[in-house]
Amino acid sequence: MRRTDRLFDLIQLIRDGRLHRAADLAERLEVSVRTIYRDMDTLVASGIPVEGERGVGYILRAPIFLPPVTLTLTELEALHLGVALVRKAADPELQQAASSLSDKIDQALPDTRRLRAGAWRSLPRPRPRPDL
Repeated sequence: MRRTDRLFDLIQLIRDGRLHRAADLAERLEVSVRTIYRDMDTLVASGIPVEGERGVGYILRAPIFLPPVTLTLTELEALHLGVALVRKAADPELQQAASSLSDKIDQALPDTRRLRAGAWRSLPRPRPRPDL
C-alpha cells in the first residue's frame, strides 16, 4: 500500500471521533506501530487536527470534510459497472480493492446519489440506449 493511500485510510479510521490505539490502527492497516507513529506525526504536521500521544491513543479533534465527489448519474453507473465486474472477475487483491473503493464512494457521495445498500456487489442490468 502506498503511503498516501495509508494516510487517507488512517484519516477514514479516526473520523469516528473515538480514541484509537496505535496498536489497533497498525493491526487494521497491516503496518508496524512505529509506522503509525510516523504517520500520525505526518498528519499533525499537515494540519490534520489529530490529538494524542504514543502509548495512549489518537483522536480527531474536529471533523474533517473531504471535497465532495461530483459525478453525473451516467458516471456513477459506469463506476458501478466497473466495480461489479472487478468484484466478479478479478484476483482476490483487486476484489478487495473494489470493495474498499465502493465503501469510499458510498461515504463520499451525498445521500441523493448513494446506491441502495449492496448495489455495488451485483452486476447492473444494461440500460437500452436511446439512439438504437
